[in-house]
Amino acid sequence: MAAEQGEDKRKTPRLKAFKAGRIVFHHGGSTIDCTIRNLSDAGAKLTLEQALLAPDRFQLQFQDGTMRPCTVRWRKLTEIGVSFDDA
Repeated sequence: MAAEQGEDKRKTPRLKAFKAGRIVFHHGGSTIDCTIRNLSDAGAKLTLEQALLAPDRFQLQFQDGTMRPCTVRWRKLTEIGVSFDDA
């Protein structure tokens, strides 16, 4: 059966969030500030000034210093959706 348009295909529900985060890449040598807009055990939606500058794989650093490895699943001008590689 084909998925209906707009159907949510996520395996885990995402909760709305508004938290500061940081995209960390090049072994910690480069960072981009972002805002975590929604979050689940499996991934997140991030907003940032220029989403095209974010690499396809990076570490997402949370305010408490926790880091999670991520892979970009979709990208818009100022938003990216990521899955957590350790989920």
